[in-house]
Amino acid sequence: MIEHRELRSICHASIGINNLAKAKAFYTPVLKILAIELVSEYEHAVAYGKGYPEFWLQRPFNQAPANSGNGVHFGFVALSRQQVDEFYQMALSLGGQCNGAPGIRPEYGEPYYGCFITDLEGNNIEASYWHVEEK
Repeated sequence: MIEHRELRSICHASIGINNLAKAKAFYTPVLKILAIELVSEYEHAVAYGKGYPEFWLQRPFNQAPANSGNGVHFGFVALSRQQVDEFYQMALSLGGQCNGAPGIRPEYGEPYYGCFITDLEGNNIEASYWHVEEK
């Protein structure tokens, strides 16, 4: 059972990959920083989430080579600035490319702190922390 299913608007998201082993070796430690675990594994796909499959890496169903879409990115929830920083550093150490270092970006709203990474196959991912201090 998916907890709080009525509060969600997206069931899951998938990105196509060409090398499943390489993608798994990148995403498993990067997402673990955000307490997102590998929850399903098949010959053609793996899925990550918090108790159920929310984010899938898979070979394209039509068997054509996977490619990244310009402008498409996936944002993951961080629970602290430290998690954003660790996500960023882990992704870089595993071959990801900086697409925006950790920091505050007022253009996204005052409480935003995040980073952007391009993964090993050109997909854009983000970790962000939103904190509104109580007054």
